[in-house]
This record gives sequence, structure tokens and C-alpha cells, in this order.
Amino acid sequence: QVQLVESGGGLVQAGGSLRLSCSASGNTDCISTMAWYRQAPGKERELVAGITEGGTTNNADSVKGRFTISRDNAKNTLYLQMNSLKPEETDVYYCDEICVTWRAKRDYWGTGARVTVSS
Repeated sequence: QVQLVESGGGLVQAGGSLRLSCSASGNTDCISTMAWYRQAPGKERELVAGITEGGTTNNADSVKGRFTISRDNAKNTLYLQMNSLKPEETDVYYCDEICVTWRAKRDYWGTGARVTVSS
């Protein structure tokens, strides 16, 4: 089992920045791909950015050039640096980890961090 805990959410003005963190604990001995998703009320959860264990990243077109995903494998921590935030990016941001071992592939989710961008 892996537990994911997000932190760093909050209120920011449009054009401002926030940095989200996701700390992983438990049985983290696996090949992991991690990602940030976000979800607004009444909408589907959407992928913001993903990163492999080796550091290959993939960002949604809507955040390219503004958001940066990174990870510190030694600290089992995932980050999302968000710059030039827009009011429409007010969402709950979720950390996700797909953890693969020889035995199983499991998908873990954090409980979310709320980000509010004021206009």
C-alpha cells in the first residue's frame, strides 16, 4: 500500500504562483509513474502533468510553459510548480501514482489539495 498526501494548495491571485507537493509513504518499492490531475465541481478529472521514474515528463497543452512537474525519488515526493495561474484553474488537484511490481500494477490517489485562483 502507498499513501499519498498533497500539500501546498491555497488561495492565490490570477497571475500568481503556487507549488504543490505530494509525499508518498508506505510500500514505495516499485516502478512508479506519477501525475497531477485536477477536477472542478461537475467536471471530469483531467490530467495536468505526468512524470516517469526516470524523469520523462508530459504536460497538458493548457499548462505548457506555465506548470512544471518534478520529483525527488530519494524523498518520495512529487512537485507541481504552477506559474501564471488563471481563475479557471481553480480546482482540486490530485496526486496519482501508478506503482508496478512483478506481482501487480496498482493505482493510488491522494485526497486532493484545493487551489483557488482569484480574479
